[in-house]
Amino acid sequence: MSEHTTQPTRVAFVCVQNAGRSQMATAFAERERERRDLDVTILTGGTHPADAVHDEVIETMAELDVDLSDRTPSGITAGELRSCDYVATMGCSTLDLGETPSVDVRDWALDDPDGQAPERVRDIRDEVESRVNALFDEIEAERAGA
Repeated sequence: MSEHTTQPTRVAFVCVQNAGRSQMATAFAERERERRDLDVTILTGGTHPADAVHDEVIETMAELDVDLSDRTPSGITAGELRSCDYVATMGCSTLDLGETPSVDVRDWALDDPDGQAPERVRDIRDEVESRVNALFDEIEAERAGA
């Protein structure tokens, strides 16, 4: 077994404002990391962070007993992202990591929940949850096979 397999898997969730989709993804990823007892480092950020997480996102996540009210959007650097194994963008990022073959970059192309009706925010939330779960299925399988 190589030393690399003992390192935590690094995952980042990125969007422009870090105030909606990437915050939801981060919360679901934190939950999955605990549920599956996986050694995963989770980063999140935006290319132009907002001042606060969107109210409709806080309210919709609270329906699942996930509290995002104390979260603050933050920036993230290309260097931080290049250190990751997986980077999920939410469909809005102008992110350019250049040629970085060691990073699996995925664009999830999700609609922005900001200003959306509660039903639409729920749909986006559920899609984010599904994608995070699928990503963690991959990480779990990869780590089990290592």
